[in-house]
Amino acid sequence: MSEKYDVIVIGSGPAGYVAAIRAAQLGLKTACIEKWKNAEGKGVNGGTCLNVGCIPSKALLDSSYKFYEAKEALAVHGIKTSGVEIDVPGMLGRKEGIVKQLTGGISGLLLANKVTSLFGTGKLLAGHKVGYTNFDGVETILEANNVILASGSIPVNIPVAPVDNEAIVDSTGALAFQEIPERLGVIGAGVIGLELGSVWNRLGSKVVCLEAMDSFLAMMDQQIAKETQKILSKQGLDIRLSCRVTGTQLKTTGDKKEVEVTFTDKEGKEVKESFDKLIVCVGRRPFTQGLLAEDSGVKLDERGFIYVNDLCSTSAPGVWAIGDVVRGPMLAHKGSEEGVMVAERIAGHKAVMNYDLIPSIIYTHPEVAAVGKTEEQLKAAGEKYNVGIFPFAASGRALAADEKDGMVKIIAHADTDRILGAHIVGPSAADLVQQVAIAMEFGSSAEDLGMMVFGHPTLSEAVHEAALAVNGHAIHIANRKKK
Repeated sequence: MSEKYDVIVIGSGPAGYVAAIRAAQLGLKTACIEKWKNAEGKGVNGGTCLNVGCIPSKALLDSSYKFYEAKEALAVHGIKTSGVEIDVPGMLGRKEGIVKQLTGGISGLLLANKVTSLFGTGKLLAGHKVGYTNFDGVETILEANNVILASGSIPVNIPVAPVDNEAIVDSTGALAFQEIPERLGVIGAGVIGLELGSVWNRLGSKVVCLEAMDSFLAMMDQQIAKETQKILSKQGLDIRLSCRVTGTQLKTTGDKKEVEVTFTDKEGKEVKESFDKLIVCVGRRPFTQGLLAEDSGVKLDERGFIYVNDLCSTSAPGVWAIGDVVRGPMLAHKGSEEGVMVAERIAGHKAVMNYDLIPSIIYTHPEVAAVGKTEEQLKAAGEKYNVGIFPFAASGRALAADEKDGMVKIIAHADTDRILGAHIVGPSAADLVQQVAIAMEFGSSAEDLGMMVFGHPTLSEAVHEAALAVNGHAIHIANRKKK
C-alpha cells in the first residue's frame, strides 16, 4: 500500500519549498520531491534560484562590484589602492559556499517543519497519484489529496547558438567561468544578460550585448530604461539594439578557442564578430518534461505553461501549479507568494494574491526596480496621471556615498492621486521600491506618501521627494510645471 499525504509538492525551488513549509505549518502531512543534484551527486533543495540563479548570480554581482570599487571607485573617498587583483577561483568558491549554506538551510527548514524530503523525480498520474523515482531508479506510487506542481523553468536555447558549455554557454555556464574572458558576447540584453554582462565587465571583459529588439528593456518604463542604458553604457557595456544573431561558428587557433558570431545590425548589414565566450540569455521556458502523465488531466497553454486560474488551480481538481511553470513573470518572490496562497487555500483559508503589485528588479549597479504601471501602459489605456521625479544627484545621502546616478519616478492618478506605479534606477532601488509597493497595497495617494516623515539623511528621502513632486510640492528640486 502506497503512502498517502495531504499534499505532495513537486519541486523545491522558492515556489515549491515555501508551499511545502506553509502547508506543513497548517497541519497538513506534506512531502516535497526534488530532482536537483549538486556536484557530488547528492540531492539538494532550492531549485534554480538557489543553485544556479538568483543567489549565485547576486554573489558574483556583489563580489565583482567590490573588486571594481576597490580598483576604480575609492579614490574619490580619499582611499588609495594599488595592485588590486581578482582571484576568480576564490570568488567562485565564495559563491559555492553561499549556495551550500542556503540550500542546506532549506533542507533544515523542511525538516524542522516535518516535511518529508524526497530526492528524485516526480510525475503526476491520474487520481492524485504521483510516481516518485529515486536516484537509484526505484519507483514508488504516492497518493495525495492535493498535488502542487512547482517544476520551474530552464533557459531557452536557440538553434543559431547551440550551447556546448565551453565557448557557448547559458546562464548557468556563465556563473562558472574559471578565467575572465577578454571578449564576451551576450545574446540578449534583458535582466539576466545585463546582470551577467555586468559581472564580467567589472572584472575586465570587453562585453557586447546583442539585443534583437529595437527598444531597451521594453517591459519597463521607458524613461527609466533610457536612463539605465545611459548609465550602463558609461560603465562600459556595449549594448547594441536591433541586432539579430543568425549564426555562430566555433574556431580554434592553437590552444585558443573562440566563437564567431554572425548577426544583422540595426542598419540590416551582416556583421561578424569573434568572442572568447558567448552567453545565450534569450529567456526561460517552463519545465514540464516528464512531469505529467497523459491521463493526469492537467492542460498546458499554447506557450507550454501549465494552465491555471487566478488561484493557481489547474484543469485537474486538487492539482495546483505555481512559480515559473505558470503564467506571469518568472520571479522567485512571485512563486513564493503563490506557494503560500495555494497552501492556505488547501487548508481552507480564503487567501488571494495581488498580481498587480509584484516588484521586478534588475541587480545591476545601480539597481533597477519597478512596481505597478508604466507611463506607457497608462497612456495606452487612456488614463490621466501625474508624474513626480526626483534625481539621486539631489540626494544628500546619495552624494555622500558617491551614488548619484539615477532617479525615482512615481506615477499617480490625476483625479484620485492614488499611486499607480513606481520606477527607480539608482542605489538600493530594490529596497526603495518596496516602500512604494507597501503604500500601493494600502491604496495610498502620492499625498499620503508625501506626508510621511522620512529619516534624514537617507536614500528613502528620494521616494518622499518624488511623491511630493507628483503634485508640485517637492522641496529639494525645482518643481516641474503642470501641463
